Amino acid sequence: MPQQHTITGNFDVKLTPQAAAPAIEAAKLGRQTLDKTFHGDLSAHSLGEMLAAMTEVKGSAGYVALERVTGTLMGRQGSFVLMHTGVMNHGTPQLTVQVVPDSGTDELVGLVGQMGIQIDAGQHVYTFDFTLP
Repeated sequence: MPQQHTITGNFDVKLTPQAAAPAIEAAKLGRQTLDKTFHGDLSAHSLGEMLAAMTEVKGSAGYVALERVTGTLMGRQGSFVLMHTGVMNHGTPQLTVQVVPDSGTDELVGLVGQMGIQIDAGQHVYTFDFTLP
């Protein structure tokens, strides 16, 4: 039977702006690469990409991202993919970060979960609720 876990830790993130993909510059989407290092019970490195759309209204925007996380989760080696869906509605954020189904490899096969992200005084903190077989 899968075990439910909740862990919390810090992470460092580097966002690097990228040029728009060829032929879609007119869409006016922001594109960035993600490079993260997770600390704590999730000791891992991730790489990914993010697309964002800003609006004319201050405080309203949206983004999507995918990142592959590789390292150890509570001592188990492997990788998995996180999918982000974020919306800012007049300054009110709503964020969903979930493990892509069946993306776990090696000792993380069968991983299911969701991650919360908080930024407090410039410090990035994750809370990861997950199950492993």
